[in-house]
Amino acid sequence: MYEVVYMKADFEPWWMFEEWRDYCVSSKTFTNKIDTEAYVKEQIGKMEPCFEHYEIRKGCFHAFWSTSEKYYCNGCEGDLQLYHGIIVLLDGEPNIS
Repeated sequence: MYEVVYMKADFEPWWMFEEWRDYCVSSKTFTNKIDTEAYVKEQIGKMEPCFEHYEIRKGCFHAFWSTSEKYYCNGCEGDLQLYHGIIVLLDGEPNIS
C-alpha cells in the first residue's frame, strides 16, 4: 500500500523525527505506483509555484518553503522556518528510489 503524506513542520520531511506523524496535515493511500506517482506529480505542480524553494531527496521526500514563512518559537526565543513536506511511503516506509 502506498501512502502520500502532506506535513507542515519546522523541519524538512527527510528528517522523519520520532513525532513526525504529529505534523501530518493530510494523507492519501493508493494501491499502485502509477496512481501514486500521478498524485505526487499533481501535488508538486500545485505547490511549486507557491513557494520560493523546492528540494527533493531520495525520490520520496519533497520539501517546499519560502523564507518569509516563519513562526516565533517561545522555547528557543527565535523564528523558525516552516516547511511543507510531501513524503511517499510504501508499506509505511519511505519509498526511496
